[in-house]
Amino acid sequence: MKVTVSRKAHFNAAHRLYRPDWSFEQNDAVFGKCNNPNFHGHNYDLTVSVTGEIDPETGYVVDVKILKDFIKSEIEDAFDHKNLNVDVPEFKNLNPTAENIVVVIYDKLKAVLDSHLVLEVTLYETPRNFVTYSGS
Repeated sequence: MKVTVSRKAHFNAAHRLYRPDWSFEQNDAVFGKCNNPNFHGHNYDLTVSVTGEIDPETGYVVDVKILKDFIKSEIEDAFDHKNLNVDVPEFKNLNPTAENIVVVIYDKLKAVLDSHLVLEVTLYETPRNFVTYSGS
């Protein structure tokens, strides 16, 4: 029997959407206000869902305390109150779009979770704009 366990989290971060190989005009045409050279920020909400078999000994799919600690150490500590373009190494050469951010979050969490667990991450950039990634 498979069950999905989810944990919500939150972080605040700034970013700028742009490609250094494009002109300012091309970046502005594609990314609009998100291309502000002085950056802009979001109050990101995150839902991390882990699916797996219930362990007959513990009754857990995953210990939520462990999941909480992974989210804090891998995501919140790395991203919260940071400029993604400047302060987060994964975005040194990667445009920090919501799509790219959710894949980076997924990869960071997948690396520390037990490999038999199925992971899905949903990132809300705004209450109405969100992306979901499950590794495929």
